Amino acid sequence: MNRKLSPHPVGFADHPPQRGGIKRGRGQHMLQRILTVGGWTLVSRVTGFARDVFMAAILGAGPVADAFLVAFRLPNHFRAIFAEGAFAAAFVPRYARTLEHDGLDRARAFADRLAAATVVLQLVLLAIALAFTPQVVGLLAPGLVGDPERFDLAVALTRITFPYLALISLETLVAGTLNANQRFAAAAAAPVLLNLCMVGALLMAGLFPTAGHAAAWGVLVAGILQALFVAADAERSGFGIRFRMPRLDAPTRKFLKALGPAIIGAGGVQLALFADTIIATFLPAGALSALYYADRIHQLPIGVIGIAAGTVLLPEMSRRLAAGDAAGAAQSQGKAIEFTLLISIPFVAGAIAIPELVMRALFMRGAFTAGDAQAAAATLAAYATGLLPFVLIRSFIAPFHARGDTATPVKAALIAVAVNVLLKIGLVGPLAQVGLALATAAGAWINLALLALWAQRRAFESPGVPLERVARLLGAGMALYAFLYFGERGLRPLFANLPMLREEALLAVLLLLGTALYGAVVIGLVGRKRLKALGRDTGAPAKPKIPTAD
Repeated sequence: MNRKLSPHPVGFADHPPQRGGIKRGRGQHMLQRILTVGGWTLVSRVTGFARDVFMAAILGAGPVADAFLVAFRLPNHFRAIFAEGAFAAAFVPRYARTLEHDGLDRARAFADRLAAATVVLQLVLLAIALAFTPQVVGLLAPGLVGDPERFDLAVALTRITFPYLALISLETLVAGTLNANQRFAAAAAAPVLLNLCMVGALLMAGLFPTAGHAAAWGVLVAGILQALFVAADAERSGFGIRFRMPRLDAPTRKFLKALGPAIIGAGGVQLALFADTIIATFLPAGALSALYYADRIHQLPIGVIGIAAGTVLLPEMSRRLAAGDAAGAAQSQGKAIEFTLLISIPFVAGAIAIPELVMRALFMRGAFTAGDAQAAAATLAAYATGLLPFVLIRSFIAPFHARGDTATPVKAALIAVAVNVLLKIGLVGPLAQVGLALATAAGAWINLALLALWAQRRAFESPGVPLERVARLLGAGMALYAFLYFGERGLRPLFANLPMLREEALLAVLLLLGTALYGAVVIGLVGRKRLKALGRDTGAPAKPKIPTAD
């Protein structure tokens, strides 16, 4: 496709002519795309598990680990606010609408201008953060101020990791253009590079002042590679970014109008996570690590299923709504919700039934002790009580964002955050980091309930997931929970005499048998016909009878 727009101003390169056409990637069904994103996310989580095993063995759960986790969390919190959270929520629907109504050239020009603005803004933020790193760390991890060893190390490591934010912000924009054009694999695969770089750096920890320094440099190198990896895929696909002088045109104004509420909403969610970091720094050493390792397991289904479904659903619903197909958009949402429940319920059952076995089998080696595993296990079980709303929230936010409404999800998020933070303050005294995890779970339920209520009040098309089918999936989950809980106690004596890997072998057997049981119960309760229906596409968007006003 030849570009009809005028050339870029001096100093900005134009897109190259396309060879062989643009690869839009619409040959896959929506659930196939969810599986593509989820599959790569699963690879990311598996390599992330390997990373965490190395971290647990090399960093342990002491002062160096706490300092690195603060340095690692700070750019990731800001990334979730300014990049993957707010920016993606505002950018993808606007890009998809511009693509649908005005064509590829206009959409690419819109992305070009935002890319240039993003680079400038991120460089300013980076300069401020590097100049005032001690103040930033002191503000967000005040419990470390009275511990010079951990505080000074956290400041030094944060200065290494913070540039990761600028790199990932640009990567997020490029990934958004790919996702809006139904290309998901590269963006989903990019996080694997973070895990591989951190593992490689930890293996060379002897070359650095501390293992924390090694991990921090691994984060920075990963940011560079992730940005280059996604940019290369965009170039191959014909969607490469060419920096164009920003201009306040109509798409940009609408993007900025949506971005403001999205930043507030993403910031509110991250405020709750900041509260975890702030409060946990006042707890004894190891509390931050217990939260981290429990959250890593907790995030597995959220990333593999919840975020994957939301990543695919947002451009899918945006495209259908732009074409006037509200019923098709709702049908896509319903399938995403049902599929998400089907896959995530087993994770809830396992995290509540056998959390200590999970932590011992995965992390109890090297500097990570049995006591560390027990603390992380209790935290994991608390997190798991809110796992279902966490994996479903992206699918419930998508209908709002696809309509350009980023304000309503903000209201839901801020109300949930307020309750969340109040509960954290009340529960941390008697329950330590477990109270923080329970408060996080409660906030997720409130957020989901408000989104569902307000979608109904806005008269959105119903996603059409019958409560009876949800109840049957929950029944299959309860059967799995009972098997895992009693199965661990019944099978443990059989593994007691193994010379090594007793916990790992027991967990593997339980997971294999539990998967077979859950699959059989789901087929019996839900039926093969319905399961096959989940894999069928909802078809092309219906032609709109009346042009949309946007």
